[in-house]
Amino acid sequence: MEYRKLGHTDIDVSVICLGSMTWGQQNTAEQAFEQMDYALSQGINFFDTAELYAIPPRAETYGRTEEIIGAWLKARGKREQIVLASKIAGPGEEWIPHIRNGRTRFNRADINAAVDASLQRLQTDYLDLYQLHWPQREANIFGKLGFETPAQEHMTPIMETLEALGELVKAGKIRHIGLSNETPWGVMQFLQYADQADLPRVVSVQNPYCLLNRTYEIGLAEVSWREKVGLLAYSPLGFGVLSGKYLAGARPQGARLSLFPDYTRYSSAAAITATEKYVALAQQHRLDPAQMALAYANSRPFLTSTIIGATTMGQLKSNIESINLTLSAEVLEGIEAIHAEHSNPSP
Repeated sequence: MEYRKLGHTDIDVSVICLGSMTWGQQNTAEQAFEQMDYALSQGINFFDTAELYAIPPRAETYGRTEEIIGAWLKARGKREQIVLASKIAGPGEEWIPHIRNGRTRFNRADINAAVDASLQRLQTDYLDLYQLHWPQREANIFGKLGFETPAQEHMTPIMETLEALGELVKAGKIRHIGLSNETPWGVMQFLQYADQADLPRVVSVQNPYCLLNRTYEIGLAEVSWREKVGLLAYSPLGFGVLSGKYLAGARPQGARLSLFPDYTRYSSAAAITATEKYVALAQQHRLDPAQMALAYANSRPFLTSTIIGATTMGQLKSNIESINLTLSAEVLEGIEAIHAEHSNPSP
């Protein structure tokens, strides 16, 4: 396994991070235990979760993923070997009314309530990384490219958010802070306020990044590299699309898009065309398409860790093995040629 520093900290995290959002929905607790045991045995020391999980979010499964991880931590007694990350959900009155009535604000009250609940579910005294899952403000995220001027906003001042997080750092409940689904403006605002007031500095940004969505490179990649705020890449396989298993209209039994057909972010006609070419390129060079896609993400200089999510042990083992794949110059040239022709079909 390869390791990189988490931001400006002295923490070494595995370049492969174990994602958990299927645990408690697509995966049972027993399957999650098996995944965590195997990942740790392969040198993965970085686990990522969120209060929102399992996915898709439902009141019945709210917090279940953290509960599963907490049970594993208690059973295995290996908390000190794990860099554990979680997140507070942002506002979402229409789709997550079960989480603080969907009206989360990044103020002291909501942040403290969310952290304490996560710590209880995870059966631990501290989190190594605590992230804001998505901005409280209106922003061009979740596939939205154009920015529209908000008509009205009720945004907690960033300084108040940082002060609340800083208090939790001093209390020992969290070690470091991160952002997720953020924009260049958002990241730089958090960094500016932190530097001005000697408050905790953001160490990571968890955003989507894969061969079908390289929009992170446009503005955030430079921020990551210059400010030591590395990318934690989620959906590196585009909901599994880049494995090629959904091509020609296939819907394997039990697969995410078979179970949840509304998850169409990486399934547009343009994305399918690009995927066909990426899969063909991998096959031309006798590579596994999923491993090629993961190896590309792993190789980026602005990346700290690639978050993998698997529902079977076969998928998990194959995904982890991507760390041993170094793409040739010819393969990289082929990827860039496809990207030039089919740029970001799934932003």
